[in-house]
Order: sequence, then structure tokens, then C-alpha cells
Amino acid sequence: MKSIKSIKSLKDKTVLLRADFNVPINKDGKIEDTFRIDKTLPTLDHLLKLGGKVVIISHLGDDGSETLFPVAQYLAKKKYKGYFDANMDAMDIQQGVDELQAGEILLIENIRGFDEEKKNDIKFAGFLASLADIYVNDAFSVSHRKHASIVGVPKLMPSYAGLQLEEEVRNLNKALKPKHPFLFILGGAKFDTKLPLLKKYVDSADAVFVGGALANTLLKERGFEIGTSLSETGVKGLKALAKNPKILLPMDVIVENNKKYISTEVEEIIADDCIVDIGTETLTRIKPLIEKAKLIVWNGPLGKIDDSTIDLLKLLAKSKAEVIIGGGDTVEIISQMKMHKKFTFVSTGGGATLDYLANGTLPGIQVLK
Repeated sequence: MKSIKSIKSLKDKTVLLRADFNVPINKDGKIEDTFRIDKTLPTLDHLLKLGGKVVIISHLGDDGSETLFPVAQYLAKKKYKGYFDANMDAMDIQQGVDELQAGEILLIENIRGFDEEKKNDIKFAGFLASLADIYVNDAFSVSHRKHASIVGVPKLMPSYAGLQLEEEVRNLNKALKPKHPFLFILGGAKFDTKLPLLKKYVDSADAVFVGGALANTLLKERGFEIGTSLSETGVKGLKALAKNPKILLPMDVIVENNKKYISTEVEEIIADDCIVDIGTETLTRIKPLIEKAKLIVWNGPLGKIDDSTIDLLKLLAKSKAEVIIGGGDTVEIISQMKMHKKFTFVSTGGGATLDYLANGTLPGIQVLK
């Protein structure tokens, strides 16, 4: 990938920056977590310092109905000069771009408000490309999507990787060629999306600890009662994984029964129990692995409640290993606890992180090469 670091000047140039400002916004219209925005600001600053005018495109939510206005307000508070175009009209957007001055930004309203975005419509990609001289992708967290602003536009104009995109690739690549001992921690609920990771890293890691609903499925396959706990059936290759000694499962869990949380050994789970978290004995069991590891990669929460996830974060914060964490739910907790700087790297991606760890690339990255 060509990096924006290779650009010497952007004088009289307009940049189309694909960012991911898909952040949680409350009912009062206030941003609850600015992590993804803040991670793109170094790229924005770099482009503006080179004398460029920057047109920013992003999405918010899935269907395009939400507004990026709170993001525009946040950027204004950060002292960025420029405009927000809420009209979503091609001529109006073009006029806004034409009026931009060096050092200014134009944030276009939610790109998914255009039906052509998800369809990767060629004409729409051409319209976006016509707005600028160069394209920069700094939206790693949506680079697994084959959308017009991700894979269509870079085929039509000079294209570069932003600083955050480069940082994601550099750090996640550590899992592809890991230092040893290497501990892989996998949580979450959707077995079908996590299965490729499990199959891959059970080979390359020294140990794989599995929590969340994924663990329930494997516990059931190993013959344990899991009660009413969330699990999946008919998973191909499950028997082989369940028998693999590298895969470590919870020894004790927190179950919900009659609206009460109870700590129990996995052997003592009954039919009315619903597993909601891993227990403290399990964390004690994996503590020596954390202390010995040189690399730890973690994706996905360990339960429906946050207790064990928070406890594990505290353990990892003390580790001397390189610690790389991804997954939207886990990152949200990290933001609440203000622990980003405690770890080697915290990914902005959810599904994109999963796909990159499984495949070593993404459609939005491939098109930049």
C-alpha cells in the first residue's frame, strides 16, 4: 500500500478521506465514545498540514438514516475549520467541494444514505472520485465491506492508506507471524464468524482460551450440561476442536437461575441454569499463561455481563507481553475504563478485525495494493 507519508505536498489538491465515524450516539445527540474519531485525527492533521482540502465521507449506523451532525460538532470543538453538508444532493456536494479552501474540511452526510454505496455502484464511485484528486482510506473497521467508498473509488484515482489503517495492519500482522509463547483469547457469541479464527489459531498459538457463548458450544460437545445457555448446533469440525488439548475452556462459570447470579463449577451446571460469564477460578487458571506469554491477542467478550471481561483487562494491563485487542464490545469497555494506553494496540475494528486475523487481508486493503 502507498502511504500518505510518501506524499510531499497537497497544495491545490483535494483529498477524499474515507473515515469510520460510526460511533455510539445517545438520545440527546451526544457521542458516547469518540475512540474511532480520535484514531483518524492524526491522518486528518497530516493531510491538512500538507496544504490539502479534505472531503470526509463516513457512515453512521447500518441503513443510512442517522445523521453525522454530532460528529461535525465534535470536529468543530476540536478546532477544525470547515463545513457539514447535510443535503445529500450531488450538485450541492460539488458546490461545497468547489468552495473549500486549503486547510478546510467538508464532512458529507451519512454515505449509506445513498443506496448506491452498498451496491458498489460504478457511477456512484465515479461521482465520489470526481470530488477530489486523491483518495485516502483510513477506515479499517469497514474495509471488509465491498462498498463503493471502500473498493469502488480507489480503482478510479490515486489511492493511499491513512495512518490508522497502516497502524492496524502493522499490529494485527503480529498475530500472523507471532512471537512465542502466544496466547489467543476468543470470546463472543457467533460461532460461524469465529470458527475460522479458532481453526487457524489453534495451530499457530501455544494455547487458545475460549469464553462467551463459543465456550458453551464446546462445553456441550465435551459432554457438559449447559442448561439453557446460548449455543450452536451442526457446526462442522466441532468434534475435532473440542478434543484439541490446546483449547482451554472455563472451569467455573456464573449462571443465571431464577433471576439470581450463582457461581458454579462446570460439572455442577443444571438444566435450569444459563451461563452468563466465566468464573474467578478460570481466570486464576489462565493467569500463568498470561504471565509467560510474549504475545496475547484477544477478540470478543467473555460473557453476557462485563465482570470477567473487566477482570481480564486488568490482568492483561499488568502483562509484559505485547497485547492486541479487537472487537467492538470489548473495545467499548476499554473506552469506559479509559485503558487504551495500557495495551500495545486496540483495534478500531469488529468484523474487520476478525476477517483480517483470519485471512491476512481485506477487500479495502487489497484494492490499495
